[in-house]
Amino acid sequence: MLSSIKRELRIAFSKRTQPTWVRVTKWAVFLGIAAVLYGSDFFLYWVIGLPFIGILTHFLYRWKTHGWTRPWGGWSDVDARR
Repeated sequence: MLSSIKRELRIAFSKRTQPTWVRVTKWAVFLGIAAVLYGSDFFLYWVIGLPFIGILTHFLYRWKTHGWTRPWGGWSDVDARR
């Protein structure tokens, strides 16, 4: 389990998985919405819930695709067989 977590963290923080502009945009949107929701009842749901849902979705997809080696989903992801 620890090796799987280390591999996932290495992939998540790799500079080759996403272009820089995607990372900057993603964090700008997340922090912008967090700033708007700051002080409201939804702030904790946003700051804790959204990353948690994202991680769960990531691991579900990894599990269903057997580590990105098999296609799974409602779109053309046959290239995942490499």
